[in-house]
Amino acid sequence: MFYTRDIFSSLLEHLPRKQITVLTGMRRTGKTTLVKQLIAESDIAQKHYFDLERIDIRSLFAEPNYETIVYALTQQGTDFSKKVLIAIDEIQLVPNLPSVLKYLYDTYDIKFIVTGSNAYYMKNLFSESLAGRKKIFEIYPLHFGELLSFKEIPASSTDFKTAGTFVQSEYERLKMLYDSYINYGGFPEVVLADSVAEKKDLISDILSSYINFDLTLLSDIRNPTNLFKLIKLLSVRIGTKLDISKLTSLMGLARQTVENYIDLLEKSYLVKTIPVLSSSPDREIVKARKAYFLDNGIASLSGELGSGAKFENAVFNQLMHKGEVAYYQLKSGREIDFIVNKEQCFEVKETATEADLKNTESLAKNLDIAQSYVIGRHPVKLFDGYIWGGNLR
Repeated sequence: MFYTRDIFSSLLEHLPRKQITVLTGMRRTGKTTLVKQLIAESDIAQKHYFDLERIDIRSLFAEPNYETIVYALTQQGTDFSKKVLIAIDEIQLVPNLPSVLKYLYDTYDIKFIVTGSNAYYMKNLFSESLAGRKKIFEIYPLHFGELLSFKEIPASSTDFKTAGTFVQSEYERLKMLYDSYINYGGFPEVVLADSVAEKKDLISDILSSYINFDLTLLSDIRNPTNLFKLIKLLSVRIGTKLDISKLTSLMGLARQTVENYIDLLEKSYLVKTIPVLSSSPDREIVKARKAYFLDNGIASLSGELGSGAKFENAVFNQLMHKGEVAYYQLKSGREIDFIVNKEQCFEVKETATEADLKNTESLAKNLDIAQSYVIGRHPVKLFDGYIWGGNLR
């Protein structure tokens, strides 16, 4: 069974174009499923799907003479005088593949759809060799609205205004599902797993393969244990400013090494850092970034993450699909948790009060932002400007 992702409409729109369609993101976010959906939707008669995790397929695309690839496919009945669709999974496994794609793209009428799990590797290689010939689509774990779709739970998408309408029966209907999203995240197979034990096993396996394969093999990391330690340290610092000096001290590594590791974790889609929004640098903290995990299940693996931090991380993942996210903080410590597109301010509290909203509105005036909301998990008291987290879809 195929499930529909929000990004699929954009992928479908790009399908008829000559440009290479590139899907990138962490392993097991559903890239292969999306590719197979696109193949099924394409009206190109001649279609090929190749998985580079197979050694024989890697051998074919590693041929130094690129015409050998064409010859091999011709022997299988492909007519390159007509349009051909070629989909290739895990392109990072063949280092010279960008050159192969460039040659075949320029020489024949081929529509390529390709996937890769390591953005750090892909973006560096693709930026020059395939300039103008490709469009990159970033695939993330499911957001809450997509989780509901995968679970076949009817629920419409919302904007910030409609999300503020609280209906008790809807809360009761979706509460357990939202709690599951907060605790176990949005990797598709985790969402579809039946038991908590299976969800936890899958999350552990996903993180292990990410560290041992995507990072260690493709980024020449000598000691994966250090990366795992850094991931645990970052998970218990969700919602706080990154203190590189502190992390350097705790890990016993050089500052530049820690910064490089964080950069690698961000470029390979494990975490995302957000900047501070500033209008008056003399009063505000202008340099420090905050780090959030792009999946709550991964963030929760350390077992040390409090429920408030889990909730804040989940809300970040919901908001990042609505636009560009930043935060705001005065030197006094007063802050706004999230600002989206420089237009809406959000405070995140498991049990929210009107005082939380008033504080956010007060700070928002410094930024000339008129829209402020408080996002809560437990709707103990309802008021204008309150959004239950499960309504962000």
